[in-house]
Amino acid sequence: MFFGSKKPEIIKEEDNSSKDLALITQMNNELAGSLDLKETLQNALEVIIKRINAQAANVFLIENKKQVFQCIASKYQAYLEDFEIPITQGVMGKAAASKKCIRVGDVRKDVREIAEFYFDLDNKTNFTTYSVLCSPLLVSGECIGVIHCLNKKTNTKLFEENDRKLLETLSGPAALAIKNAKTAKELIDKNRLQKEIEIVGDIQKTLLSQNKKDPFPIAGINIPAKIVSGDFYNFSELSEGKFGFGVADVSGKGIKSSLLMSKASSLYRCLSKTIFSAAELLKILNDEICETASRGMFVTMVIGIYDSHKKELLLSNAGHEPPLIFSNKKTFSNFEEAGPPLGIAPKFKFTEKLIPFNDSSMYIFTDGITEMKDLNGRMLGQEGFQNYIKKYQAIPNSQRLNKIIEDLIKSGRIQKDDLTIVAVDGK
Repeated sequence: MFFGSKKPEIIKEEDNSSKDLALITQMNNELAGSLDLKETLQNALEVIIKRINAQAANVFLIENKKQVFQCIASKYQAYLEDFEIPITQGVMGKAAASKKCIRVGDVRKDVREIAEFYFDLDNKTNFTTYSVLCSPLLVSGECIGVIHCLNKKTNTKLFEENDRKLLETLSGPAALAIKNAKTAKELIDKNRLQKEIEIVGDIQKTLLSQNKKDPFPIAGINIPAKIVSGDFYNFSELSEGKFGFGVADVSGKGIKSSLLMSKASSLYRCLSKTIFSAAELLKILNDEICETASRGMFVTMVIGIYDSHKKELLLSNAGHEPPLIFSNKKTFSNFEEAGPPLGIAPKFKFTEKLIPFNDSSMYIFTDGITEMKDLNGRMLGQEGFQNYIKKYQAIPNSQRLNKIIEDLIKSGRIQKDDLTIVAVDGK
């Protein structure tokens, strides 16, 4: 080294690795901290576009049922949300299948199928594609979608190999963050649905008549198998000494059944105040349900009017379990007459029957009671139910029904359906 000579100036290359690490951290924080997945992805795409110096970028997620790509976030390329792209097509399909980040240096010089794919997409979106980067979003080896970058903002508009490596690096943490955000959103949606179901259950409870103090002649009880119920009952005093009641069971389970139950219950509550023929009331309900119920759904129902002065019961049955009558002689009989369930036979004319009813009790119940099974798989059946009736017959009706249900559950029997009983006492 010569004295007086200067040390050569060392030019440091820009350290992009620290910038990329900061970028990854930023994307992770934004995706993890937001419940609005689309808005967060838009922000993440803006960051990626600036780092890669791309003209446009978008995120497509795979819709597994349809086996298509759906665009859930896009920057600077319009109308993509209007299209569903089969997961086998284009560079997106190749990236998903190979699970590798793909660079198409120049679309016009690439294989025909890739070029044609982008020419077609460009025509639909008013965009001109020159070069493409497409990286799969991989979580535990599963491809959940792709990040798609278009056209480098340079004179050539073409991406280079370093750009491909960079997008491949960014797509890994982005995929995990997107998966976590999707899982969080699904959990929130599930919790929201659960809350809505609980609200439906609470509303249903308000449709059931509240038991009154003895000596009111009618009492009911309903224990849903789940949060919502497909059973309902209603009773009221129509005039002094005359009482109306209805008990029903909707086919199936779940929200669909509970909505039909709510409709049938509301119709009954309204119409029973002015229509005092059990058969006519069933006919009107049947015609309405036939018009509006989903195919395959129906309602079984018993409607009755008890006249405590005349000691008579007016009854009509639409495919429901035959009510049990427990006489003062300690014997049981069934009211067997019945038409079809509501919702099956339009314009059907139901019949009604007037029967003497003095010093007896009638029990209307749904099949959830008689189909309860013990630990050996044996169903309770009508005879088993009769034993519980006899056991608690001496106490007031509302307490009696509570005791029957408590005893059934304590016996270890398994409840798989809604449990509903209405008791009418004739004195």
